[in-house]
Amino acid sequence: MFVYLSKKINIPKGNKLHSVSWNTEHGWLACGAENGLLKVLKLEQRNIAAPNEITMNQTLEGHSNEVTLVSWNEDYRKLTSSDSTGLIVVWTLHQGKWIEEMINNRNKSSVKAVKWTSDGFKICIVYADGMVIVGTVSGDRLWGKVLNHQLTHMEWSPDGKFVLFGTEQGKVLVYDCNTGDPKHEIKLYCRDDTQKGSQIIGIKWYDGSQGYDDLQAPTLAICYANGKCQLMRYELDVKPVLIDTGMDASNIDWNTNGTVLAIGGMQEVVTKNEKKKMSVVQFYSPLGRHLRTLRTPGGTINGLSWEGTGLRLAVAVDSLVFFAVVRPDYKWGYSNDTLIYAFTKWERPEHCVIFYNTVTEERSMKYVKRLLSIKSAGERCLLVTRNEEKLNSNEESYVLIVCNLRGLPTKLKVINVEPKYVHMDNTHIIVASDSQVFVWNYNYNQSVKTDGEVPVLPKLSDKPTLRNEDDDEYLFHIDDTSFKTRRPTCKGETEDAVVCLTTNMNQLLIARESGTLHLYSLPNISLCSKFILKCRPQQLSFNCDNTKLSVIDINGVFTMYSLEMKITVKKNKQKIKQLASIQKLDIERKECWDMKWASDNPELFSLMEKDKLYVFRNTSPEEPKLYSGFLCEFNELRIKGVLLDQIMKDPENPQKNNMIAFETKSLRDTKMLLDAAGIEDAYSFIQDNPHPILWSLLAEASLEKLDFKIATRAFVEYEDYRGIQFVKYLKTLNDVNLQNAEVAAYFGHFNEAEQIYRDIDRKPLAIDLRKKVGGWFAVLQLLRDGDGNDDLMNEAYNAVGDYYAERQRWNQAVKHYLRARNYEQLVECYERTESYNNLAKLITILPTGSPLLLNIGQKFASVGIIENAIKAYLRAGEIETAINSCVELNQWDKAVELAQKNNFPGIETLLFKYANHLVSKGRLPEAVELFQKAHRNTEAAKLLTKLARTAGQDQKKPQTAKKLYVMAGLEVDKFRTTILDKGMSSTGDTNEALRGLVEHDLATGFDKSLDNAWHGAEAYHYYLLAQRQLYKNNIPGALITSLRLMAYDDVLTVVDIYSLIALASYLCGDFVQCSKAFSKLESTSDFNRDRFESLAISIFQQHSPSSSSSSVAMVRCPHCDSSIPAHSSKCSHCSASLYGCLVTGQVVSNTKYWECGTCRHRALSNAVYKLKYCPLCHTKRKASQKSSKK
Repeated sequence: MFVYLSKKINIPKGNKLHSVSWNTEHGWLACGAENGLLKVLKLEQRNIAAPNEITMNQTLEGHSNEVTLVSWNEDYRKLTSSDSTGLIVVWTLHQGKWIEEMINNRNKSSVKAVKWTSDGFKICIVYADGMVIVGTVSGDRLWGKVLNHQLTHMEWSPDGKFVLFGTEQGKVLVYDCNTGDPKHEIKLYCRDDTQKGSQIIGIKWYDGSQGYDDLQAPTLAICYANGKCQLMRYELDVKPVLIDTGMDASNIDWNTNGTVLAIGGMQEVVTKNEKKKMSVVQFYSPLGRHLRTLRTPGGTINGLSWEGTGLRLAVAVDSLVFFAVVRPDYKWGYSNDTLIYAFTKWERPEHCVIFYNTVTEERSMKYVKRLLSIKSAGERCLLVTRNEEKLNSNEESYVLIVCNLRGLPTKLKVINVEPKYVHMDNTHIIVASDSQVFVWNYNYNQSVKTDGEVPVLPKLSDKPTLRNEDDDEYLFHIDDTSFKTRRPTCKGETEDAVVCLTTNMNQLLIARESGTLHLYSLPNISLCSKFILKCRPQQLSFNCDNTKLSVIDINGVFTMYSLEMKITVKKNKQKIKQLASIQKLDIERKECWDMKWASDNPELFSLMEKDKLYVFRNTSPEEPKLYSGFLCEFNELRIKGVLLDQIMKDPENPQKNNMIAFETKSLRDTKMLLDAAGIEDAYSFIQDNPHPILWSLLAEASLEKLDFKIATRAFVEYEDYRGIQFVKYLKTLNDVNLQNAEVAAYFGHFNEAEQIYRDIDRKPLAIDLRKKVGGWFAVLQLLRDGDGNDDLMNEAYNAVGDYYAERQRWNQAVKHYLRARNYEQLVECYERTESYNNLAKLITILPTGSPLLLNIGQKFASVGIIENAIKAYLRAGEIETAINSCVELNQWDKAVELAQKNNFPGIETLLFKYANHLVSKGRLPEAVELFQKAHRNTEAAKLLTKLARTAGQDQKKPQTAKKLYVMAGLEVDKFRTTILDKGMSSTGDTNEALRGLVEHDLATGFDKSLDNAWHGAEAYHYYLLAQRQLYKNNIPGALITSLRLMAYDDVLTVVDIYSLIALASYLCGDFVQCSKAFSKLESTSDFNRDRFESLAISIFQQHSPSSSSSSVAMVRCPHCDSSIPAHSSKCSHCSASLYGCLVTGQVVSNTKYWECGTCRHRALSNAVYKLKYCPLCHTKRKASQKSSKK
């Protein structure tokens, strides 16, 4: 940054100033002085270079003693002032005048501090005797108390939740702003009670109203009279930044965005062997780096206050107000007509970086975290950021991001060199700390291709990643003299730090704090020369042919040196340039802060001196121009500059009129001669002041007048072979109008050339001209005005659409692609803008089978819009792709529907996959249905069995459980029937029969429940039958049926089975069976054991089991005619399996029975004859009977 004094205002009658405060929002400046003088000024200024205009100068009358404090409430437009007697006056603006609104006089003590919160709602008043009053803008008192301290200063926290108080002993206390209760004391590392000047002279806390340049940077400043200052990130910061200014400080103030701290006071300086004290203002960064020192005339500085833009600082010295102009260190760069700059927003933690094309006025924006610097050169720009991760050694790391001029990253490098000084040219990036220098040849290999996102950071290590001797980077120490390796040989810090650097023509020049300059060769680093300047450089720059060096030192003094280089050859035959001699030229300018050499003339350079722009030819200046901007480039006798101060007022909307262009005197004179005098006079002038751009102007003017002789001379002078050939071509044209049109087109005056073609009715030539130069907008206009063919019209619409698409203006691109019927590009545009409704319309517009339909389907599938994807795929004839997309998006129902509708050959496999998907989601009933459709009967049976177990045991729904078991049995029977049908179809083929048996075994072997598929259905059938018999009072039948349930203890619970047996046997009077049932219940049930025991005792106390006889009916075995119990499932004599009657529950023992053709279960004919359906599987019963064999 650079600071210089620009204006001063005298206070009337020489009254000494005691306070000054600048309203940052509205620009009013309040000045408090002796004898009760209080003035409010307003200085209007269009820009820094423009003269000041005082639009308000009002003296406020209300104080009679010296006004010691002034404070603004910007939100409510109020001014608070206080004098040495303790009188406080609140002023308000009424009809353009400041009037008294409120007066308060405590009459006990003087006021030491008055400050409003950042939102203007609360005010805190601090008195010397420790009295503190906190109130609101409406005049209400929130609280007031006397603290047991002598107070001198106060400051609000940015959020207004607590207040900081500075005491006369140099302590800083923190209090709650709502209750006034103490919180803690700030630990002050810079405080030293043993030294003089341990009194606090200022506490300032940046409120964050304009965002944060660095979230990790300190914002709280506490400064003492001895010049020592402590910068803290928050009130409990244990690692503050400490500054020793080396002066007697009197005032401090942050600028409006918290990036610069100004400290004013008196400093001892030596002039002509005489020591004396001068008033100075020192400027520091939030991290404690000294930025600039400003000397001011007069005595002690009694007040500092920043303007709202941060571009001016008001300094109160004696009875004068000095205005210092600040040229801030913006983060910006300019290259190839593109302006890159960064700014902060209060609502976002990152920097917003704008890439603004100053020709097309297009801009792109990106957000970058922890941005430190921006540089640009050629087609690339550099963003330097602090890495969020730290290296293994806990050092800070930094990221160098190389972008194109639209902000898309192309290369990236992680380093551990602090980027205090950064320089970029077309091939190299140089980063330097105080002692280390990192050189990166970023054009060493092909750039990394990205899609617009920052590349993934490489893995960090505790050292820079230098891979081999052919790498693209160097790291060396400023004290190194040997460069055999790419690592520094010296370690640690240096006593003579780096202060600035520059490059040019394969040379690197680094300046050190002592004024020593090191000249290195590039790209292979070697130290070529050293020489010493009698100043501390701050900015270095070579001219275009490396024969001159310009220097701006830390005091803003500009000097220039003539360089003479010599080439030497080393032992390895390497040629290097060394400095043979350096000579200071006879030019010295003061208070300079920026300069640019002409890129095409080694004798021309531009120089910013305060608010004036000078153009020099060698050491001779031209007439200066008022200018307050920054220099971008200097070539073709034109200087391009940018008014960054104006852009930063609305940084998101840069305006082209903030880009300024100046012409040198020779260029202006040449144009004047060409306009006023003749071609010959201009030719003579240019011969005396030769420059390619001047010869170009002469050639253009000669061709406009069709003076081919002078034009040829001009082209020859600046060696333009193409121009010479163009003159020869013009001579072949017989039509003067055509010659004029060609001349206009040659010099880029296409509108003029087009008009000539129109005038002579040669519109096709105008169209061809516009096509050649890519002026498709003009082509469209020409075609609309006349009769253009459709092919050319479509080509023009496509070209304009491409123009908008390249700039990501998709809506405009769509309009033109629609007119050109360029459906391929429309698909891309609709996807970019997420116009899926319009994309769906293309499905019906495109012909069946078009390849674009497949592309549309893929785009819809990628965002999950499966319905439109299916339509596109089907119209493209890609049924399988449509089904696969449904499967990938878990749209199984649609996949199955598609497969069935289009007779997809692999439907059964698809159904099986979908069923497994439903099983994984717990949707078992739906999975069963799909397994059935896929003819996976055993899988369906397993799921049905699982559902049946859940329904029977967990949900206690026996009827549902029976139905599910029946369905499982039917599925297994279907599978067996299929296997048998295969075996029967292969007549006499034993292998096929065996294969069927193996298939059956594989399908059922892992689930034993499928071996006897009807077992579970039988269990719940007899369980329900027994209960129906009990309700119908068929007690003997219920006992037989319940006893049959003992064979199904793997399906039903013990409690369910033996509870029925106990109940039925009790009702039958069969206490033997009842006793056995209770014994089983007591032995197997822990939860209800006591209840079963008490119930058994109450029963068997009345009915002894030993005195009763069994009431179980006996029947004859149909195989051996033995007597067996009616509930037997197997004969105890012949071991034959016995069928149970589905209606009565007893053994089917007689010759008259009915057998179901579906489930193969039996029932007694005399019991089943009334039923229309099978009691077990519920299929319709056929009235056929089968006789048992004896």
